[in-house]
Amino acid sequence: MPVRVVDTAAPSSQTSTGQDANAGQPSPPSCSLLSAGRCFAGTQNVSCLQKDEAWKVNVRIHGCDLEQGYLCGTMEALNVPLADTPVVTFWEGEIVDAKNYTFFTGKWEASPEDDIRHWSKFPSFTPLLSQIETDGGKSLDLSNYPHIFMRWKEQYFVNVGVDCGLTIAGFYYVCFSCSDGSISGFYYDPNSSPFQKLELKCTNEKHSGFTFSSYELQ
Repeated sequence: MPVRVVDTAAPSSQTSTGQDANAGQPSPPSCSLLSAGRCFAGTQNVSCLQKDEAWKVNVRIHGCDLEQGYLCGTMEALNVPLADTPVVTFWEGEIVDAKNYTFFTGKWEASPEDDIRHWSKFPSFTPLLSQIETDGGKSLDLSNYPHIFMRWKEQYFVNVGVDCGLTIAGFYYVCFSCSDGSISGFYYDPNSSPFQKLELKCTNEKHSGFTFSSYELQ
C-alpha cells in the first residue's frame, strides 16, 4: 500500500538478477488459499510519532506461479487522507522457496540485517533462523512448512498519478498462513515510518484471475 512521502530522496536504482537458485529444492506447499482470484481484507498501520493511523486495505491476487516463485495482484487503500478516491496499486511478489528466492532481498535498499530484523517479527520464522544463519537458508525444505514467506513490491499506481503525494518506493515482508489464509506483513522503506504492519484475512469472495500455467485470462 502506498505511504506518505516523508523524504524527497529518490529510491535506490539498485537492481538484482535474483537470488541463487537451487534446482534441487522443492517448491512451497500448494495452497488453495493462495491462488489467482483470492481476496483479502484488513488494515495497514501507518502510525508515526505524531499520529496514530490505520488504513483499510483490500488485496486481490491476480496471478500465482509457485514453481517460479512469483505472484502478482492489486492493493486498494480505502481511507487515505490525501486522496479523494481509494488508491489502487499493482504489485509483484517473490515467494521465498530456497529455489527461486531466499530470505535475503539483495535489493530495494534492504541489507541482510534489515531482512533478519523484519523476518524475525514473524513467530513462524523463528524455527528457521539458525539454519538461515548457517547457510542462508539454501538447504531449507519449505515444501511442507505451514507458512509461506514472500516479498511484495508495488510497481505502479493504477488509478492515481505519481504526483499524488504518496510513495511506493518500499516493499513488504509478508507471511502467509496456509491453514486459514491470514496474512501479516511489515513495510520497509528507509524514508518511511518503520515496521508499518499489514494485517489481512482471507474473505470468502473469489474473483476471476489468471494462472501462468495456462496463460489465459479468465
